[in-house]
Amino acid sequence: MKKKKEMRHGYTTGACATATTKAALIALISGEPQTEATIYLPIKKFATFEMVSCERVGQGVEAGTIKDGGDDPDATHGALIKSTVSWSDTPGITLEGGIGVGRVTKAGLPVPVGEAAINPVPRKMILETVNEVLEKHGISKGVNVVISVPDGEEIAKKTLNSRLGIIGGISILGTRGTVVPFSSSAYMASIVQAISVARASNCDHVVITTGGRSEKLGMKQYPDLPEEAFIEMGDFVGFTLKQCKRQGIKKVSMVGMMGKFSKVAQGVMMVHSKSAPVDFHFLAEVAGKAGANESILEQVREANTASQVGDLLYENNFADFFRILCEHCCSSGLKEVGGGLFIETSLYSMKGTFFGKAAIDEREH
Repeated sequence: MKKKKEMRHGYTTGACATATTKAALIALISGEPQTEATIYLPIKKFATFEMVSCERVGQGVEAGTIKDGGDDPDATHGALIKSTVSWSDTPGITLEGGIGVGRVTKAGLPVPVGEAAINPVPRKMILETVNEVLEKHGISKGVNVVISVPDGEEIAKKTLNSRLGIIGGISILGTRGTVVPFSSSAYMASIVQAISVARASNCDHVVITTGGRSEKLGMKQYPDLPEEAFIEMGDFVGFTLKQCKRQGIKKVSMVGMMGKFSKVAQGVMMVHSKSAPVDFHFLAEVAGKAGANESILEQVREANTASQVGDLLYENNFADFFRILCEHCCSSGLKEVGGGLFIETSLYSMKGTFFGKAAIDEREH
């Protein structure tokens, strides 16, 4: 058989912003323009980024790199990501968003309202990298860092940012530092393989998750299952469930968070952010069945993200909301595969709080 070409990984906007910040800061300290910068990524690997510019701008230095999305080119692939670094009279590091970096205007996102849309992991990466460079050079001055994306406002039109209340540009994102290529065929092939490995290890109960974070939560919830039983399905919920049934898995536990599982509850089996929006009126109906009053229901309908809805219902002790939503997920899954499985669903918050669980057993006894 001809071996398939391995997909090339790319880098996140967060990794690019960190690299340009390091290059600009070293140039500011040394007075010498930098042609590249090497940073340590959250996946515990080093990566070197080529700078397309590194020059004095006023009292600071501005460096830029081109974002490479690898074999998964998204809206930000090829974007110029810049960082301008200057000294500050105020101690510590000030990190801000400049031109083309959006600003958060609605609650429910991991960044507070009013701040630049630089997510927690990229923010941490940038601050830690600045601190490392300052320590290495024995410098205790304050530093200003401004991340900008010259075409960011235009690029943002191809994303869901405006609907989420991120105005004026793109978000600086990424939890890994790298972009895993989203080749549908390659990803689906890996799911089939993972289920085959589970079956070969005599697993008839698997835990399917939408990503690394939910997988860790699943592993804590099902500590007695072997590692092979945990399968990252990404956005391919329907495909994964069908494969589980086809390969003889008897019990499937779905573990995930509000955003994607709210879609599954609606009957959406491909939960990529572009596939279908979260239906907040549907979530309000579920909240109504759980006994929520009109004030809560109105907040659900007007919510910005499904995550926000989850936090609201949890804080107001509507445990039935999560049970009913999980039941909808189980029913949607069973409808997709035509029954014959035991499906259970567990919901967690973005911070890892357990929201609720439900199960439906339609195995042929």
